[in-house]
Amino acid sequence: MPHGNPPRKTTNYFAAHDPAGAVTDAIAAHLREGCRVAIADGCGAPTGLGAALGDAARAVGGVQLLLGWSLTAPVDVRDTDAFTDIRTVMSGYALRAPVRDGQVRYLPVRLGSIPRLLAGAWRPDVLVAALRPGRDGLVFGSEVGWMRAAVDTGVTVVAEVNHGLPDASDGVIVPAAQVVVAAETDRPPHDFTTNSPDDVARAIGAHAAALIPEGATIQYGPGTVADAILRAIDTPVRVDSGLVGDAIVDLDRRGLLVDTPRGAYLAGTAPLYEWADGRRMLEPVEITHDVSRLAAHDCFVAVNTALELDPVGQVNVERAGGQPVGGIGGHADFALAASRSRHGISMICLPSHHRAGPTLVEHLSAPVTTARADVDVVVNEHGAADLRGLDDRERERVLRDLWG
Repeated sequence: MPHGNPPRKTTNYFAAHDPAGAVTDAIAAHLREGCRVAIADGCGAPTGLGAALGDAARAVGGVQLLLGWSLTAPVDVRDTDAFTDIRTVMSGYALRAPVRDGQVRYLPVRLGSIPRLLAGAWRPDVLVAALRPGRDGLVFGSEVGWMRAAVDTGVTVVAEVNHGLPDASDGVIVPAAQVVVAAETDRPPHDFTTNSPDDVARAIGAHAAALIPEGATIQYGPGTVADAILRAIDTPVRVDSGLVGDAIVDLDRRGLLVDTPRGAYLAGTAPLYEWADGRRMLEPVEITHDVSRLAAHDCFVAVNTALELDPVGQVNVERAGGQPVGGIGGHADFALAASRSRHGISMICLPSHHRAGPTLVEHLSAPVTTARADVDVVVNEHGAADLRGLDDRERERVLRDLWG
């Protein structure tokens, strides 16, 4: 294996080709009845170990599971013989239906607060993670996220060593004494694609970009609207975000990206992963989502979207029509930080209508994700409403005017 100090046990098999059950046995050796397993998330998630983990958990019995931002289901969440309790810190994507149907429990927690959860109420016994060979040992690749916090609790890390991940993390070595290599692969990260911006998204992008001053430090969320905003920016900016997506490559090519961006996850397609390879840009959420650190930027602009707003500017990003769509993620962390930054802006950008219904609603269809106190400016395709310094009656008036 091309890394430094060897882990306790190495099984050089691809998880997808496990005829003798070697990968399953390697995982089962580190489980016990009633233990708790966390599966690393993001585009580089260790999906190749999912089937073997399910088989191992079924053999051991009573295993609890903690999931994160899952673009594909990492295990069969319907397998109650393998997992007695499955929870996630991020509803949405591959977990929308399982959360809706009660097979997975959604925990309403900020991304920046997950390290506390892992150190306390939901401390895992095992972390199943994808790692890549670094100069002196195994490191994270296309994401660091909350996984460093899990490692820091001293858990056993059952690793899928993936040579296909970009070398984009901060390079901190996962302690060899904690690592058990269960499989090896060269699978590239998952493609996270967004729809091409339409006229509405481009209009939102133009209105939002016009509000971002030169030299600002920006955060942006995933999706078509955020992509349109970054492509509309025409002034140099820094990026200090949770996700870093494809639009960052275009920003750099246009000479508008100042310094190396900072993020917790890469989420895009092959050009992004190729561009990020060799850049030390990914760090744990304890850093990327630290509200005090972010607020210390003189001008920190948080560019986020929403499913719904109510007439005073409260935000819902979790459910639509009672159905799970997303999770709290870093939305509340970044909005709070921007609202505290001296010249910052906490911006919510969304179309005025979605699926024929207005996105400005009388009552949110889910609990409030981000409080109105942390929302400065709302942007839709018609323009922008600046809510700073307004009371609730004034906020309602300018928002209703914006929606027409």
